[in-house]
Amino acid sequence: MTKGNINVSVENIFPLIKKFLYSDHEIFLRELISNATDATLKLKHLTNVGDSKVEFGNPQIEVKVDKEGKKIHIIDQGLGMTAEEVEKYINQIAFSGAEEFLDKYKDSAKDSGIIGHFGLGFYSSFMVAEKVEIITKSYTDAPAAHWACDGSPEFTLTKGKKKDRGTEIILHIADDSTEFLEDSRISALLTKYNKFMPIPIKFGTKEVNVALPEDAPKDAKPEKKTVDNIINNPNPAWTKQPADLSDEAYKSFYRELYPMQFEEPLFHIHLNVDYPFNLTGILYFPKMSNSDMNIQKDKIQLYQNQVYVTDNVEGIVPEFLTMLRGVIDSPDIPLNVSRSYLQADGAVKKISSYITRKVADKLKTLFNDDREDFEAKWNDIKIVIEYGMLSEDKFFEKADAFALYPTVDGKYYTYEELFNKIKANQTDKDGKLVILYASNKDAQHSYIDAAKAKGYEILLLDSPIVSHLMQKLESTKENITFSRVDADNVDNLIKKDDTKISKLSDEQKTELETILKEVIPSEKFMVQLEPMDSDASPFIITQPEFMRRMKEMQATGGGGMFGMGNMPEMYNLVVNTNSELVSEILATKTKKKQERLITQSLDLARLSQGLLKGEELTNFIKRSYEMIK
Repeated sequence: MTKGNINVSVENIFPLIKKFLYSDHEIFLRELISNATDATLKLKHLTNVGDSKVEFGNPQIEVKVDKEGKKIHIIDQGLGMTAEEVEKYINQIAFSGAEEFLDKYKDSAKDSGIIGHFGLGFYSSFMVAEKVEIITKSYTDAPAAHWACDGSPEFTLTKGKKKDRGTEIILHIADDSTEFLEDSRISALLTKYNKFMPIPIKFGTKEVNVALPEDAPKDAKPEKKTVDNIINNPNPAWTKQPADLSDEAYKSFYRELYPMQFEEPLFHIHLNVDYPFNLTGILYFPKMSNSDMNIQKDKIQLYQNQVYVTDNVEGIVPEFLTMLRGVIDSPDIPLNVSRSYLQADGAVKKISSYITRKVADKLKTLFNDDREDFEAKWNDIKIVIEYGMLSEDKFFEKADAFALYPTVDGKYYTYEELFNKIKANQTDKDGKLVILYASNKDAQHSYIDAAKAKGYEILLLDSPIVSHLMQKLESTKENITFSRVDADNVDNLIKKDDTKISKLSDEQKTELETILKEVIPSEKFMVQLEPMDSDASPFIITQPEFMRRMKEMQATGGGGMFGMGNMPEMYNLVVNTNSELVSEILATKTKKKQERLITQSLDLARLSQGLLKGEELTNFIKRSYEMIK
C-alpha cells in the first residue's frame, strides 16, 4: 500500500476546485466521460498501429447511479492505468496524459479524436463528490490499482482486484450535490453533453419489442426483450462525408438535434476542412420571419471531438449566421476564453472566414441551380442574407450574385437586373438612379398605385434592418438613391415628365396658404401646394426620406452611431391645388365649416399613413359620423 500527498502547488486546491474550476458543477460528468472516451480511443489507436496486441472489440462506457449508496459509477473498457501511471497522471494535477500521448504519437494520432483539451478534467469530480475512487487495470496486464481520495491532498493507492482492462471511477456524492443521484438529472446531462460521443454510452436498460415472424397470427402480440439503453449516437451526420448522406439523412439529423422543432429546414451546408485548421459541421437554414432576428440566436451547438461545449458561438461563427441552426466541431477552437480573445485569435478568424465563404458559395449554387425555388424561399432566408450583407464586407461582395430585390408585384431581381430594368426611366433631375420601394403594401397602397400609374417599378423591402442596408448600398453602389414611395423626394420623379398647371391663381394660392396655416400645426407639417391630377388625393402626407430612414435606423439600434438622439416627428403635407375639395375649401365662407373640411382631410391623410391614433382617432370617428348625419 502506498500513502502520500498529491503534488499540488497550494494546500487548499480542493476547495478552489469545488468552487471555481468550472462555473457549472454539472460539467463533471462531461469531463469524466471525455476521459473515458480518451482512454478508449487511445487503445483503439494503439491496436491500429500495432503497439497493442489486445482485442479492441466493441467497448462502451457505462454510467450507473446508486441512489441508496449515494454513488455514481463511470466505467470504461479503455486503456486503463498501472499504479505508476496513476501516480503520474492523477497525483500531479494538471499533467495532461492526452497531451503527452498526442506528443508521442503526433503524426499517427492527429485524427484519432483524442480530446485532451478540457484542463483539469478528472478533478472536476470533487465539485460534487466528497470522496473519489479509481479502480483501474492497464491493457498491458500489469496488476490492477485502486486509488482513493477524500477531497484533501491525501490519497491512498493499493493493489486492486479488477480483472478486466479499463477504469471505473466511483464518486461518493456530497450532501450538497444529491441532485446528481436522480436518474432524470443524469440522463439529461448525458443527452446534453454526450449525445454524440464517439463511444457508445450505456445508462441503464430498456424494453424493446421483438419483431414478429412473417407467419405470426394477426392478433399475436410482440414479445419484449431488455437491451442496453445507449443514450448517444456515436456516428453523427457531421462526422460522415457529404457523398454518404442523403437529403433525408440530413433532415433526420436535424430532427435529432431539435426534436421539438416541427418545421423542416430549408437547406443545409456541410462543413468539412482539415487544413489549415480542423473543422466539421452541418449548418441548417430554418424558416425565419423578421421577428426571429433576436430570438433565433444560440441554436448552433459547438463540439470538440464530439463533446458538447456550448451553444453560444459568438466570436466563432460570424454574427449574422448565429441565427442558423446546426453543429460545429473543431479541436482548434480555444475553450473557456473571452469573446475579445476569440475575435483576436488567428485560427478562429480563419474559421469564421471559412464559414462565411462556404455559406455564400452554397447560396450562390442554390440560386444558380434552381432560381425559382430560391425565389420561393427568399422571404424565409432574406433576414440572414441582408444582415450578412450589412455586417460582413466579404459576404456583401459575394451576395451580389444571389441577393434578391422583390417587387410589390412578386417579381424578383438581382441588383444588376434591377439596375438595367429602371436605369432609363427612374432617374431624378441630378441624374441619380432612384430605386422606389414600399415597406408595407397595405399601408402605402395609394402611393404604390400612384407610382405604378407612371410605370415605375417598386420594390417591397420590409425587413427591420433594410434602412441600414440601403445606407450601405448607397455608399457602395454608384449614383443611386433609395426612396420610399411616400417620401417627399418621390414627387419630383413621379411628375418629371408630366407638368401640371394649377387651377388656382397666385392670389388664391396665397389665400389658401393663409387658411391652411391657421388650422394645420406648423410644428408637425410643412405645407406644400402642388398641382396634380384632379382625381388625386386632396391632401397627401410624405416624410423626408433622410429623416424617416434615420428614425428607422435609430429604432433598430443604429441611430446612436449618428449622434442624432430622438428625432422629432416632421412631415410634409402636399395639398393638391387641382382637387375639387380644395376649391370647395376656398369657396366656403363659413370659418367653422372651412376648418372642419381641412381637419377632416388632414385626418384622412394621417389615417392613410397610420398616424392617427388614440384620442385623435376617436375624435375623427365621432366627427365622421356627425358629418354623415
